Amino acid sequence: MLDLNDIAVFVQVVRHGSFAEAARRLGLPPNTVSRRIQQLEARLGTRLMQRSTRKLTLTSAGHAFHERCAVAVDGLVEAGRELMTGSHQPSGMVRVAAPADFFDFFPMEWVADFLAAHPLVRLDFVLSDAKADLIADQIDVAFRGGTLRDSGYVGRQLLGARSDGMVASPAYVAARGAPATLQDLVNHDCVTSAHPAGRATWRLAGPDGTEEEVQVAGRFSGNTAQALRKAALAGLGIALLPPAMATLDIKAGLLVRLLPQYQRTGRGLSVLYPSRRHLPLAVSAFIGMVLEKLNAQASLPPVLRSAQG
Repeated sequence: MLDLNDIAVFVQVVRHGSFAEAARRLGLPPNTVSRRIQQLEARLGTRLMQRSTRKLTLTSAGHAFHERCAVAVDGLVEAGRELMTGSHQPSGMVRVAAPADFFDFFPMEWVADFLAAHPLVRLDFVLSDAKADLIADQIDVAFRGGTLRDSGYVGRQLLGARSDGMVASPAYVAARGAPATLQDLVNHDCVTSAHPAGRATWRLAGPDGTEEEVQVAGRFSGNTAQALRKAALAGLGIALLPPAMATLDIKAGLLVRLLPQYQRTGRGLSVLYPSRRHLPLAVSAFIGMVLEKLNAQASLPPVLRSAQG
């Protein structure tokens, strides 16, 4: 018969990525943790993880077993938390992986509101365009841009592909005029993603959906959307920005739309999490908040308000 204590130790080793860290969290000697894993593997008759001096790697059997038993272990832990707090409040740490520009379109004020509403929750953000290994990096929930591909995790698309539009400051338009056609952009300063030659090719879908290309150049380039937005606000040229970033500036009169019939399709946003059947209350509450806030942007184009499953 399997020992539930051994299973719980296994889940903690996987979650924390090492015997030493799991031992520290559980208050056990490292050799006890190692022995419990060996006992579990002996009872199951299969190896659950490959050990090396640098890292632990789950075998295919280990992945399958973790997926099944982590649900039960997390459920017991969550039940204990609920009994200790005397409520069903979300609690604990939520470790979030997100694209590097996540807070360019997701206001920090929304995070502050969430933490105020859930005083027992802590958030730890890991911002990078690299794809995190949810188990190895101890990630509870990950937001990823682009098409959702089969990764072995549970996931769904939160937002469809966005449609970036051209904007510039009123001062720039007053000084240089507004382009009347797409090809007029060759005579304008455009702020673009970083490029050694200061030039870029914009591929934009026109009114009939057909893509057209135009070579643009300017004296300012940057590698984040926020940098391009600030350059456009400063009158340095025409920028292609996601609607979630430009809408408030347009409403405030700080930016104006140019050639609105042309748009560039950008990446959507998906959410991933490791467990197939159960999410801790804190994780599900955070995901719900993100979806609610993004859907509440009623002033944005419909493509940003639709959640595709």
